[in-house]
Amino acid sequence: MKRHGNLFEQTFTREALYNAYIEARRGKRLRSQCFWFDVRSGAVLDWLYRRIHDGSYAVRGYHRFKVYEPKEREICAPWFGDIVVQHAIYHVIRPIFERAFIDQSFACRIGKGTHRASEYAKDALLKSHPDSYAIKLDVRKFFYRIDRTVLQNLIERKIKDKRLVDMMMLFADMPEPTGIPIGNLLSQTYALIYLNALDHFVKRELKVKLYCRYVDDFILFDLDREQCLEYKFRIETFLRDELHLELSKWTMAKTKRGVNFVGYRTWRRAKFIRKYSLFKFRRAVKKGKVDSVTSLLGHAKHTHSLGFMWRTIREVNPDLARSISPKIRRFYPPK
Repeated sequence: MKRHGNLFEQTFTREALYNAYIEARRGKRLRSQCFWFDVRSGAVLDWLYRRIHDGSYAVRGYHRFKVYEPKEREICAPWFGDIVVQHAIYHVIRPIFERAFIDQSFACRIGKGTHRASEYAKDALLKSHPDSYAIKLDVRKFFYRIDRTVLQNLIERKIKDKRLVDMMMLFADMPEPTGIPIGNLLSQTYALIYLNALDHFVKRELKVKLYCRYVDDFILFDLDREQCLEYKFRIETFLRDELHLELSKWTMAKTKRGVNFVGYRTWRRAKFIRKYSLFKFRRAVKKGKVDSVTSLLGHAKHTHSLGFMWRTIREVNPDLARSISPKIRRFYPPK
């Protein structure tokens, strides 16, 4: 396995920090943190450069708050300057680790996402024997249970530049004994690195051909019942012994019953959004929330739920259809 060194100087040049700043402010220029950073960006970038190179740089405290959709999570919002530093690191390490990830890992990667994951799941169901089984598993409280020592070891398998590794681990640190902050740009990459070991275990050791993962949810397709139970046990053992994680809920069902994955209920020949998403959609239509309605229509693109959703708009709030931009209506025509 090739390890990469001499990356610290490449990551934190003045030009690299400036480019990271331009990337970090994209779409955020109206936010107060970004505005005040813009006002004195030259001086702050120079200050960051000096602090990083003299070894005195430290991550500022996070603004912590909770969100409750789709489930309760604590978000750690970093200072904008720390976001800039993370973008500089991400620009260098992404290509290094990207080559090690399997194609069926769909979260937080360029050209991937929930739509691609859902399409893969539908294609895998089509390729599976109708009487075979699919088993869906979920890691319990994944971000909160990541072992930072294990994470550092996994990073060091690819990066031998100690100064860069130490900088990366600053953005994984938390007061709690385990876990990484949800809200950091690098946390998404750390999650990919951490469970990449699981992906290779499933593909290389278990030799499962049809498999996909989105963050901590993953599915194994086209198995018989005994294989499902055996592989579940072996995955549990691997997660416990190698990554210090454990499984949460899991389901096993025949292929013809479909799967519930990345926000979609998917069968071999059809796909629908989840019932809770339809409930939120109807509520947004009643309240006339154009942004929420448009977002959920986008989520339902290429599903069999789209016609029902347009009928809901016409029945519940006919005036809302005229509020939705012509561009959206052209891509998601009423049926």
